[in-house]
Amino acid sequence: MSLFKHGRYSGYLRPISYLIDLSIINGFALLYFFKNIDPFVFVAFSTISWVTLSVYSNFYEVYRYTREVKILSLTLTQMVLFTLIMFSFSGYYPDLNIYPPTIFKYIIAVFLCISFFKLTVYYLLQKYRISFGGNFRKTVIFGDNKKTHALENFFNKNPEYGYVHVKTFCFKDKKDTNIETYFEYIKDAEIDEIYCSISELTNSQISEIVDFADNNLKILKFLPDNKEIYSKKLKYEYYDYIPILSLRDIPLEDSFNMVVKRIFDIFFSSLVIIFILSWLTPIIAILIKIESKGPVFFKQSRNGFNYKEFDCYKFRSMTPNKDAHLFQATRGDQRITKIGKFIRKTSIDELPQFFNVLFGDMSVVGPRPHMVSHTNIYAKKIDKFMVRHFVKPGITGLAQVSGFRGEIETDKDIIGRVKYDIFYIENWSILLDLKIITQTFVNAVKGEDKAY
Repeated sequence: MSLFKHGRYSGYLRPISYLIDLSIINGFALLYFFKNIDPFVFVAFSTISWVTLSVYSNFYEVYRYTREVKILSLTLTQMVLFTLIMFSFSGYYPDLNIYPPTIFKYIIAVFLCISFFKLTVYYLLQKYRISFGGNFRKTVIFGDNKKTHALENFFNKNPEYGYVHVKTFCFKDKKDTNIETYFEYIKDAEIDEIYCSISELTNSQISEIVDFADNNLKILKFLPDNKEIYSKKLKYEYYDYIPILSLRDIPLEDSFNMVVKRIFDIFFSSLVIIFILSWLTPIIAILIKIESKGPVFFKQSRNGFNYKEFDCYKFRSMTPNKDAHLFQATRGDQRITKIGKFIRKTSIDELPQFFNVLFGDMSVVGPRPHMVSHTNIYAKKIDKFMVRHFVKPGITGLAQVSGFRGEIETDKDIIGRVKYDIFYIENWSILLDLKIITQTFVNAVKGEDKAY
C-alpha cells in the first residue's frame, strides 16, 4: 500500500477552501476597496452571504472527476450571484458611497484570485496523484460491455483523477457466475469502489452486491440503463461523459456538513464538560467509591467511524466483573450497583462520552456504538449493520429516541435500530440532531422502561 494513500474522503480540502476564499473576499474589501466600512458588519454580511450562495450554487461541489469547464461554470455563477449581493449591500448602506465601478473592480479582483487558487489546488492534486500515487481509490467493475470498457478506459487514461482500476469481472454466463469469489477478491485486494453495469446483472445479483457493499463499507455505483434499481435515493454524477449513479447519498460525506457537525460537537460537548461535568463528576465519583471498590470511570473498546476501535468512557455503574466487556446489562442485573441503577436510569453514566466527542472519536448524535464482541456478531448476522459505520457513532441517536435503546433482547431490536440508524445517515441535518437531543433530554427526565 502506498505511503501516500488517502482515506475515502479528502475532508479538509473544502473547509480550507472556504477559509481561503473568505480571507480573499474580506481582505480585498477591508484593505483596499472599501476601507471606510465597519469591518465587523461587512465580514458578517459577506461570510453569511458567501456560505449561503455556495450551498445554493454548489460552488464547492468539485470532485476528482470534475472537469475544468465545470469549475469555470461554477465560478461564473458564483461571481454573478455575489455581484448582486454586493449591490444589495451598497444599496442598504447608501452612506458608504460604494459606487458600481468600485464594486465591479472588487468583484474582478476577488474572482481572479479565487479562480487562480481553485484551479491551482485542482492541478496540484492531479499532479500529486500522477507523480506520487497519492489520494487514490482502487476500483473494480462488474460487467463487460461497451459502457464498462469506456469507464475502464476513463480510469486507465486519466491517472490524474486518482482511480486505480484493478479488475473487470465478466457476467456473461449469469448462471455459472460465482459472485462470492468476486466478493472475496474485493476484500483481499482492499478495493474502495465497485462499479456495476446493471444490464449485465440479474436482480438477485444486484441485491447481493448492494448487501455486500453495505456490510463491508465499500462505495457502490452503477452505470444506468432501463432496469429497476432498488434504492430510495440515487445521485447522478458524470465521469467525463459517462453517467454514473450513486446508490446512497450520505449528507455527512460532504465536507461542509462534516465541518458544521464537528463545530456543533465541539461547542456542545464543551458546554456540557464545563457547566455540568466539572461539578457533577466529583459528586458521582464520591458516590461510586462509597458503594463499591473500583475505578470511577469504565472504559470499553467499541467500533466507530470506518469500523475503527476506540475507548468509550462511562461512569462505572457495575461492580467490577470479568464479563463487563462481553455481556450487556439486563433487567434486574445483579452486577449493577444502587448508584449505578440511578445514573443508568437518568443516562448520567453516558456523560463522560462528551470527552470522546471532544477528542473526535464520537459525535453528540449518531448510531450508538456497540461492544466489539457484539459488533462482530451483528456484522455477520444482521443485514446492512455495517452501514452504521459510515459516520461517527453518537452518545444518542434516532434509534434510541425511537424506542430502540438499551438491551437487545431479540433480533427485532437490532434490526429496528439499524433501520433507524440508516434513515438518520441518509437524512442527516443539524435540525434533526437538535430534535434528537431535545427528545433525549425529555426521555431522560421522564424515564424510560429500557433504561436499566
